[in-house]
Amino acid sequence: MSKNALVSFQGNKNINTEIQLTGSKSECNRALIISALSKKLVQVENLSNAADTVTLNGILNKLGVESNEQGGASKPQTNNSELVDVGPAGTAMRFLSAYLSAKNGNFLLTGTERMKQRPIGILAEALKTLGADISYAENEGFPPLNIVGPLNQKTEKVKIKGDVSSQYISALLMIAPVLPQGLTLEIEGELTSKPYVDMTLDMLSAVGIEHQWQGNSISIKPQTFKAGTLVVEPDWSAASYWYSIAALADEATISLPALKEKSLQGDSQIQRIMEIFGIQTSKTETGISIQSNEKATDAPEILDLKTCPDLAQTIVVIAAALGKNMAFTGLETLKIKETDRIAALQNELAKIGVTLTETNLVYTLNCDKLHFPDKITIATYEDHRMAMAFAPLALLVKEVEIEEMQVVEKSYPYFWDDLKKAGFEVTTLQHSVIQ
Repeated sequence: MSKNALVSFQGNKNINTEIQLTGSKSECNRALIISALSKKLVQVENLSNAADTVTLNGILNKLGVESNEQGGASKPQTNNSELVDVGPAGTAMRFLSAYLSAKNGNFLLTGTERMKQRPIGILAEALKTLGADISYAENEGFPPLNIVGPLNQKTEKVKIKGDVSSQYISALLMIAPVLPQGLTLEIEGELTSKPYVDMTLDMLSAVGIEHQWQGNSISIKPQTFKAGTLVVEPDWSAASYWYSIAALADEATISLPALKEKSLQGDSQIQRIMEIFGIQTSKTETGISIQSNEKATDAPEILDLKTCPDLAQTIVVIAAALGKNMAFTGLETLKIKETDRIAALQNELAKIGVTLTETNLVYTLNCDKLHFPDKITIATYEDHRMAMAFAPLALLVKEVEIEEMQVVEKSYPYFWDDLKKAGFEVTTLQHSVIQ
């Protein structure tokens, strides 16, 4: 049976602490795929202990790299598929769809029931255009996927929508160097989460893979990886929850070692965004420090989060808790994440009297009826970011019960322990009554 966390904060809400964050899940997962494609010429340091990264690393180690061949090699003479189960790891599902298409073998790529509801068709069809042997084992456009590799490349050019998931684009770019003809990727429409594509290209560049990006077209020729090491930075997505705590505390000074002001991670934009809530970021000898004693800047009429959608839940909850009737855009991809994050936010914000409504892709908070009951119980919908976005409300609500507390293992396994370091009380509850 799942366990719940009862979170509270007693006494002086002046928080002064140092938190060592786990490695970036986004960087780790890219680094692991790049390392496998390079046949271990590229090593990875500061690997994250997030469940998604542990899952992907375990799968790649099990598959091995010795048979990882150039596309177009002879296909295996067996009808027995090797089961590759990513569980709830969405990034792994997308990256492995491309990786396994370039690898010699016969695979059934699957995941949890929720994973089977998350679309993969855009990526699968792009891979099929390149020459991949992919079929849908159950429902058209969704996992599980039957993949027989390596692909027999038919063309080096493929088109893909840019406004659905940047992970589709990154998955294709990472296999491009090992394709016989390379890859020219034409991005159709607006590119969502561009920083994540930049991250992928920067990491490839760090190990010798060159690219050209002109207009909406990215080209990577067949190339050999250069031996080297990719050192993973701590996770800026995880840092966002500490910005939330700083914003909701009376005062706060929180040190986050090894984080870089200038980062490959798009979520490092939290530094600029949180100035709206009076949180200042400063560089230190060991990393960064965030303080809550600075004057807030004016919020934009509409805050665009399309380049950092993983910050959306955190920022929306902060704004709601502080009673700010803000408007947001760039949240379209939230509906196909671990859960429908828009619906989840609407359901849980209602528990403190706040509404989140959508009009023509603009999402508006109304905090006119904001109130803080003595206790609220937050459903997580199997989504790690719901748990961590709402837990800091314990600074304003006497007791916050977070259902299925183990969901944080997906990206930040030590989240509850780190809350305790900062003065929060976290009690594990079993057989709790769902309100």
